[in-house]
Amino acid sequence: MDKDTLQSFAALFTSNKILWQLVIVIGSLLLAWSVNGLLRTYVIRHAGERWKVGIEGINRILFPLTSLLLVYLGQLVLRSWQPTDILEIASTLLFAMAVIRLLVYALRYIFDPGTWVRTTENIIATLVWLVLALYLSGLLPGILEALDSIRFGIGKSPITLLLILQSVLTVFVTLIVVLWISRAIENKLMRAQQLHMNVRVVMTKLIRVVLSVLAVLIALSAIGFDITLLSVFGGALGVGLGFGLQKIASNYVSGFIILLDKSIHMGDIITVDSHYGIVNELRTRYMVLKKLDGTEVVIPNETLISNAVINHSFTDRKTQVKLPIQVSYDSPLELAMELMCKIASETPRVLSDPAPGVNIKGFGESGIDLCLGLWIADPEQGSSGLKSDIYLQIWRSFKQHSISIPYPQREIRILPEQSNPVSVDTKDI
Repeated sequence: MDKDTLQSFAALFTSNKILWQLVIVIGSLLLAWSVNGLLRTYVIRHAGERWKVGIEGINRILFPLTSLLLVYLGQLVLRSWQPTDILEIASTLLFAMAVIRLLVYALRYIFDPGTWVRTTENIIATLVWLVLALYLSGLLPGILEALDSIRFGIGKSPITLLLILQSVLTVFVTLIVVLWISRAIENKLMRAQQLHMNVRVVMTKLIRVVLSVLAVLIALSAIGFDITLLSVFGGALGVGLGFGLQKIASNYVSGFIILLDKSIHMGDIITVDSHYGIVNELRTRYMVLKKLDGTEVVIPNETLISNAVINHSFTDRKTQVKLPIQVSYDSPLELAMELMCKIASETPRVLSDPAPGVNIKGFGESGIDLCLGLWIADPEQGSSGLKSDIYLQIWRSFKQHSISIPYPQREIRILPEQSNPVSVDTKDI
């Protein structure tokens, strides 16, 4: 503000005219708060769950916008017979609040919550309030002129520092709008059950990349930036892809191939090298494999293309679990096999179709080798605990029915120098 504006503003506080403006500001805030409260109550009672989740963020945007509209209407009515300096300041503050809350809501809608999102929100709020303070103090025009006076050239095109800042701001705002649109399209596609999950993921990623590139080009063209200058950076990027970035490019291409050929899906149970777990995320550059112990392994997509991958749930999620066990030659074999099948059938996680079965694998040195085979429908829960419970029940049942698990038996021959060989049977305990 200049000196005359400050003097008129100070004189306004000593008059009764300020009361009308304060009444309009306070009334606008109360009316906006009431309207948004009624809207929130209506949505919670009558709208679906999808709207209930985002009503808090929408209310945070609608409150300053509604207040700004009411204050502006009061300013139009009041300006015909008295100054409206207080209303102009209130409109400016509400506009800044609306911009901050709109950008914060957009960031939270586009990106997952994280530390960098909160940091970006604080930076945006600080910058908006700083620009507003410079505008109200009258320093902003001088700063803009100083930035416009700093010039340098790139080729034949003159560039100013103000143009660079305008470019960054325009590209940022355009990207936010485009990413908001792409996120809305992504949410719409992810609910399309008639499309395969991998096709939905590929379409959403392609839409986001294409819209982001178009947003940058449109924003640079809008501020008068010569887009032909980007050909230099395009050539440098091509050289980088040919030398140092070829692995990154290979991972991106491999990611699209995996998503399109449907060899791996979200939730699949796979084994890659020594890693066994569930596919938790499929990204364009890597895949996140969640192991059964809770740890997560980031595997580049190129590894999934060039190496052998065991997909345990490619056609059927049922997985077979085998439990080898040995019984002595003196034990009743049929009873042991019957008890093992019964114990497996009574275990909650074991499927009844296909039913558990016991096979004789062979006759070992110390006893008869048996193998209990069973099927489970939730291999992502692991099989170590299941095996332990079944083995414990088999052990208890064998003890009740006098079925013994043999010790290893070895035959030792002692060959003296001038005597016949003596054979001794012993047990290696």
